Amino acid sequence: MSGPSTYVPKSGFARWMDSRLPLMRFAHDTIITFPTPKNLNFWYAFGAILAFMLGIQILTGIVLAMHYVANADLAFNSVEGIMRNINYGWLIRYMHANGASFFFIAVYIHMFRGLYYGSYKAPREVLWILGVILYLLMVATAFFGYVLPWGQMSFWGATVITNFFSALDQITPHWGSAIATWLWGGFAVGDATLNRFFSLHYLLPFVIAGVVALHIWALHVPGNNNPLGIDVKGPQDMLPFHPYYTVKDSFYVALFALVYLAFVFYAPNFFGNPDNYTPANPVVTPPDIVPEWYLLPYYAMLRSVPQKLLGVLVMAGSLLTLLFIPWLDTSKVRSTRFRPMMKQFFWFFVIDCAVLGYCGAQSADASLTLGSFALPLVWIARLATLYYFGFFWVIMPLLGIIERPKPLPTSISQPVLAAAE
Repeated sequence: MSGPSTYVPKSGFARWMDSRLPLMRFAHDTIITFPTPKNLNFWYAFGAILAFMLGIQILTGIVLAMHYVANADLAFNSVEGIMRNINYGWLIRYMHANGASFFFIAVYIHMFRGLYYGSYKAPREVLWILGVILYLLMVATAFFGYVLPWGQMSFWGATVITNFFSALDQITPHWGSAIATWLWGGFAVGDATLNRFFSLHYLLPFVIAGVVALHIWALHVPGNNNPLGIDVKGPQDMLPFHPYYTVKDSFYVALFALVYLAFVFYAPNFFGNPDNYTPANPVVTPPDIVPEWYLLPYYAMLRSVPQKLLGVLVMAGSLLTLLFIPWLDTSKVRSTRFRPMMKQFFWFFVIDCAVLGYCGAQSADASLTLGSFALPLVWIARLATLYYFGFFWVIMPLLGIIERPKPLPTSISQPVLAAAE
């Protein structure tokens, strides 16, 4: 879809460089003249927003790493020292901490948009799989980073999550415990664990940046999907990426940055946990051990299953299921705009994820009280977990067979021109 290169060097140095290392040609072809469907809406700006947030996280993380001490006795005080003794350390830390939450806000919107418009369907399966790999890397990076402040929730969160590997002993004796011991670097979460998690937390963002490059490469081979979910028919359906989408994306990045900075300056601890302002204490357990908000749906699935091993497998399966979506959806129509039944099930799925998040944020024995009737949230979480898996493994395959989609436009230009008239 990108077509032949149209870059023309305009100086002797540019021609010399182009014959040896054609960076300007690459930038011109991938950013300036890259042909893009003319009907992309606001929801397609979140790719640029994610690139912006990744840059923020890497830059602030590098600065924080200069002053952080990965030692169980000094980690908590080093974070407090950054806040109090380093010039603008409070700003850098709050940008990094809130940046993680806004990074996940953007990636969830990006993923739901991909689901709604069928961006996982052929010929974009590899693009989707790389996106899921990026999401899994983000989850791992966020978990390692959550441990680093070495507060109460950091310590006990690391203890609970790493102990899940011991459940694998029920499949193969001693393997799970061996993995947990290897992660800890000893027989419990401690100094060695903190060093390992700090090293991995520093490394993974650069791995993410590398996979992002592959993700963009995989995007440029088939080109962008679009809200109609139909293939481009010719030049009349496309626009060059610059200036049309560079300006549009820049505008939405600026809006997103305003909201992000509003939290940084006016509500920096909105997404945080008060228990993490207490130094880690191995002999005092917090009242409720919960992960960050963006992992709460998976935590709810884990707790909804009473058997430990099965709970771990359900949580892992909920993540790995995302890799198979291109083949689970059997419909020949990409966009949910033209699939009335799928649209209803999709919005139920969005609500289902929100319900799982709510259940994960509550205590394990919490109940929903309706008059004199109390329904344990664990049962709501079980029903929501059932719908989560049912949506992908039952509803998606069946709808492709029984659903009758609406007629598709013949080209992208047809509805665009009709709207103009």
